[in-house]
Formats: sequence, C-alpha cells, structure tokens
Amino acid sequence: MGALLALGSALAYGLSDFFGGLLSRRTAFLRVALLGQIGGLSLMAVVAPLATSQTPQTVDLGWGALSGVGTGVAMVFLFRGISRGAMSIVVPATAVGGVMLPILVGVAVLDERPALQAWAGIAIALPCLWAVSRGGAGSSGAPGLGDGLLSSIGAGLQYLALAQAGSGSGLWPVFSGRVTAVLTIAGVAAAIGLGSAPAGSQRRAVRQPRIGLAAGAVGALAALALVCYLLATRTELISVAVVLSSLYPVIPVVLGLTVLHERLGLGQSVGLVGLLGATVLIATA
Repeated sequence: MGALLALGSALAYGLSDFFGGLLSRRTAFLRVALLGQIGGLSLMAVVAPLATSQTPQTVDLGWGALSGVGTGVAMVFLFRGISRGAMSIVVPATAVGGVMLPILVGVAVLDERPALQAWAGIAIALPCLWAVSRGGAGSSGAPGLGDGLLSSIGAGLQYLALAQAGSGSGLWPVFSGRVTAVLTIAGVAAAIGLGSAPAGSQRRAVRQPRIGLAAGAVGALAALALVCYLLATRTELISVAVVLSSLYPVIPVVLGLTVLHERLGLGQSVGLVGLLGATVLIATA
C-alpha cells in the first residue's frame, strides 16, 4: 500500500509541475508559486481537521513547517527554471537531489535498511534520474538546469522533514508546511518583487484572472501529492517512499515531449526506460 501511495504522489506531483510550469511561462513565476501554495493551504485547512480528531504534537507541526520551507525554496527555483528552460530538463534535475538527500539521511542517521531488491531499484533510479535531466549533447548548459538543481535541495528537505512527523499527527504537518511555504515564497517575493515574468506576459496575466485560480488548483494538487507521500512513509521506508515519489519527472517529461514538442535525447530515452524498471523493483520489494 505504501508503494502505491508513493506512486500516487509521483503522479499528482508530476501533473502539478507540468501545469504549474505552463503557468510560469505566462505570468510571473513567483506569483504562480505563491498562489499555488495558498491553494494548497486552503485545501489542507479543510482536509486536515477531517483526517484526525487528535491534537497534533508541536514537534510534528515543526517538522511539517520545516518541510514547507523546503517546498517554498523548491517551487521558486523550479518555476523560475521552467520559465526559462525546457521542462523535460528542469523537472528531472529537481528530482536528483530531492531523492538523494533523504536516502542518505535515512540510511546514515535513521538506520534504515532497505531490502536488496529495493537497493537495486534505487541504484538504477538515481543515475536514470540524472540521465533524464542531462538530455542530449550539450544540455548540461541548458537554461534552467541550475535552477532545477537548486530546487532539488528544497525538495530533499521537504521530503526528509515531512517523513519525521508522527503518525498520530494526521495531516496537520502538511497544513503547517503550507503555512511556512506561503511565508517563504512571500518573503522571496517581497525581497525581489513579483514581476519576474517572461517578456509580454504581464499583460496577458491581467486579461486572464483565471490564471490565479489555475495556480491555486496546481498547488492543491501538489498538497495532495504530499498527503500521499506522508501516508506512504508511515507504511514504507523513507528511502523507498522518496524514490517512488521522486519518479514524478516522468510525467512532465512525457507531456513536455508530446504536448510541448520538446526534443528527447538518447540519454533521456534510456533514463526513462530505466526509471520504469526501477519502479517495478522497488514496488515489488
């Protein structure tokens, strides 16, 4: 069940990143990130009280809040990267560090011991994620790749911190995380302004107020992804749940290729096939 929840998280996050990336190309990426987290906060304000009647522990809310800081950092750099580069490059790059940090901490600090088959899947998934992010020749210098790698640090913190919340806390850690994610992005927006948008996009954004609602829906979908991930960590090793959840780049890569007509390099093709094989190994371990 934990593996299925983690894969559900990957699906929701992949769709969220794809549609959020499209929005970040039409209006300011900080606006998309901020409104997205407000949408996620609104959803969790309704869902979290229904999930448990227990009062969450302060420490669990703290872990959720720390996770939200990571979310804020991840979203800012992710959407900035997509606004200036290929989605099929930026999103997988975000997943590389996002999966490595929790695994290393889980094994070194939390004394987790994944099964041999799961280790095999993890060993395959890590280089495949990197292969997908690299793409074709010369893509290592592609615009947005650096933003994707910076985003991966926030993603790693997000996954690692959220997994530390106790099972008795229900979904409140996801709620507290949305609060700090909003505050983090709002702080960045206050420092550098909300006007960091592609040329000519501000006028289109004014004419299409529905973009704000769309961004909120994208954030709500991302919050749902974190709910699935949190529930997955309660029945699955963190190192396994993180790897499965971090397979979300497959979604925007495939959609980027088919819908946006981005080009797929040989390395990405091999990487995507490897990721599918890694998923089977980890899910059946």
